[in-house]
Amino acid sequence: MSGERLWIAALGGVNEIGKNMYLVQYADDIIVIDCGAKFPDESLLGIDLIIPDVSYLLNNIDKVRGLVVTHGHEDHIGGIPYLLKQLNIPIYASRLTLGLIENKLKEHGLLRQTSLHCIDADSTLDFGTITTTFFNTNHSIPDCLGVVFDTPEGTVVHTGDFKFDMTPVNKPYPDLHRMAEIGKKGVKILLSESTNAERPGFTPSERLVGSHMEEAFKNAEQRIFVSTFASNVHRLQQVVDAAHHTGRKLTLLGRSMVAVVGVAQELGYLDIPDGMLIEPAEAADLPPEQCAVLCTGSQGEPMAALSRLANSSNRLMEIQAGDTVLIAANPIPGNERNVARIVDNLYMLGARVIYGSRSELHVSGHGSQEELKLMLTLMKPEYFIPVHGEYRMLHHHSLLAEAVGVNPEKIFILKNGDIVEAAGGTVRQSGKKLTAGQILVDGLGIGDIGNVVLRDRRQLSADGILITVITLSQTDGRLLNSPDTISRGFIYIRNSETLMDEINQLVTDTLHKMHKADLGQWNIMKQTIKDVLGKFLYEKTKRRPMILPIIIEV
Repeated sequence: MSGERLWIAALGGVNEIGKNMYLVQYADDIIVIDCGAKFPDESLLGIDLIIPDVSYLLNNIDKVRGLVVTHGHEDHIGGIPYLLKQLNIPIYASRLTLGLIENKLKEHGLLRQTSLHCIDADSTLDFGTITTTFFNTNHSIPDCLGVVFDTPEGTVVHTGDFKFDMTPVNKPYPDLHRMAEIGKKGVKILLSESTNAERPGFTPSERLVGSHMEEAFKNAEQRIFVSTFASNVHRLQQVVDAAHHTGRKLTLLGRSMVAVVGVAQELGYLDIPDGMLIEPAEAADLPPEQCAVLCTGSQGEPMAALSRLANSSNRLMEIQAGDTVLIAANPIPGNERNVARIVDNLYMLGARVIYGSRSELHVSGHGSQEELKLMLTLMKPEYFIPVHGEYRMLHHHSLLAEAVGVNPEKIFILKNGDIVEAAGGTVRQSGKKLTAGQILVDGLGIGDIGNVVLRDRRQLSADGILITVITLSQTDGRLLNSPDTISRGFIYIRNSETLMDEINQLVTDTLHKMHKADLGQWNIMKQTIKDVLGKFLYEKTKRRPMILPIIIEV
């Protein structure tokens, strides 16, 4: 970056839902906002997690002053351990958010070597040329902050995720007065989240869920299972309250649920009466009408607690006929099929299932159109960048900004890596781009899985693999015995003996021809066998398995 100018860019979080990461840079000072992760779709076989590409930060490591985190949801903190393994920078977050981050860092063995700083709405941070302050918002998790960056080119505001819930469960009221003060002083550029930009009106208060939750608890005749997002601490509190008011003990299933409840209870964000929380083994000895279970898996995740319960594969507990299951979350787009499968399985077990938008057991944590317009009206930005949403959401948010008076020529809909540049009072979209994209995490590997590996995995999942083991003479290169062919996911050998004989004969004939033509190099032999077998198998089966020749010399 040359000259004294302000850069704002997204490394993740625009044109997508998840793995949020933004940066604000003036001269040689870079502040990173959030570092999230998202889960893969069905096309990314074997991938555990997707995190932002931080190449630009690694190339400018001496300029990065710190990571500011707006709140504790996975799409804002999930990538932090992977970032810290490459770039050990100070982290600034509110109390609950910091507790959840610490939990992740313990798992990765990074806690001792990380500099963590607790902030709140009254904090002021000095990052060289940029002064950073905060304001309270509310969302579906406590301790959410909007961020204000005072720079030599003007004030930049990042809202974080927010809604305007005037009757919140745990009293995290949105600080309207502070937002209005910020807007009165003047906001040069506003970055505001766009998740519900297509949804008209106001998002209902989280408090509305509580009465429906308690009614469902009262009507349940046996055990009651509640599945929701572990990070929705407000929802967890309402489950606790409903269980308490109906005289039920509460047990937890799912690693993330146990972790979040432990952190939230320890820090005072979750009030659970003494003696109410019990272990799953103790719950088995209780009368069914005195037991409630809070579990993960509301999005149909195959290995989560609810999925295991629905498949009768949870070793700690089983769902019995007559039990009630509440799914207190709506499926994220793309998860509908998995959730539907679980609901079907629960019905097969004889459970009473309450789910979907008509159950009134879920409200969004994101502001709808009127709330997005309220934020724009309070902040009165000169320039506007809609963030955190797929393109259609960003587009609708830009229309809302126009409706409340923002000049359409001063609205920028970006892609990840695009830069908005401010210098000398002028703000424009730069022709430059930062390296941005997705890094795939598979086990302990970070970024080592690329398109070639994914293509091979897709081929394996579609048509399987055929391995042919060839034994050659080390002295003259002759074939010593018939090839040994192994099929996995392609054909069942016992039912396809004729085809296997044809495959082995074709490999034998091909090797004899190559031996006579003195084509004994291994790479040529392997490629020839792949080509010949590939053509033959497609003619016979209309399938294209991965073909793997293995040559052994003895």
